[in-house]
Amino acid sequence: MPFANSKGVQLYYEEAGTGFPIVFVHEFAGDLRSWEGQMRYFSRRYRCIVFNARGYLPSDVPAPVSQYSQAIATDDIANVMRSLGIRRAHIIGCSMGGYATLHFGLRYASMARSLTVIGAGYGSDPDKRAQFLRDTEVMARRFEDLGTPEAITTYQIGPARVQLQNKDPRSFDAFCEEFAGHSALGSANTLRGVQARRPTIYHLARGLARMKVPTHIISGDEDTQCLEPGVFIKRACPAARLTVVPATGHAVNIEEPDLFNRITDEFLSLVDSGRWRPRDPRSHSPSAMARKA
Repeated sequence: MPFANSKGVQLYYEEAGTGFPIVFVHEFAGDLRSWEGQMRYFSRRYRCIVFNARGYLPSDVPAPVSQYSQAIATDDIANVMRSLGIRRAHIIGCSMGGYATLHFGLRYASMARSLTVIGAGYGSDPDKRAQFLRDTEVMARRFEDLGTPEAITTYQIGPARVQLQNKDPRSFDAFCEEFAGHSALGSANTLRGVQARRPTIYHLARGLARMKVPTHIISGDEDTQCLEPGVFIKRACPAARLTVVPATGHAVNIEEPDLFNRITDEFLSLVDSGRWRPRDPRSHSPSAMARKA
């Protein structure tokens, strides 16, 4: 099996296709298999790479929680690219992977041709922050005490997951089966080291205002915890565009794969052809009328 080295931690990866690289970064409840619909589609024109984050077998599962953080997750993307000889790529991430993708644009801008960020921002709402932290610790303890299959029974039918269950029971069953196979230790450490300690989206305002990497934010309109952070990123970052997908929950790429592939293909094509443009500063005016020169 192929592994990329990230400062001594071995990260399992797969790749398909040839062309300019795309690196896919998975969510907490998923793994590289979450991107199969995108691997099949985009590998026709791109070199597509997926990898399992640290803590997700067959990647290494470091025992100390200190080996897990938002910064480390971001560095892992860069180290996978370096291991594969990739100097620059489109980066596409969902949820936890969307957070890492956004941070990658802030810290490794020269290595990113574009960013596609799906469903990022959970835990950012100031009014719900304390509850988020409590829930995260409760979930980490469930993994430790119950093991993964039983620990996830409440998580997998959360308010932003039931949409997939209703639309596509076959995909939902596959999602649950794959989630149940995750390492309990790796999941608990990821919750404590990455999820609970990462800065909220709102704390990234200054960096987002300066970021120039073409960015596409995608959110389901029923993904309540991530919808407002997505709007915030759009407002804060001149390089960002926002797509809100109707009647859709958290993992848009799994729930609406055809639509996701189409809008992402259009975005990447704009960037690749040099036709993508940042937001016109004139659109920030509070007035509906143009000002005189």
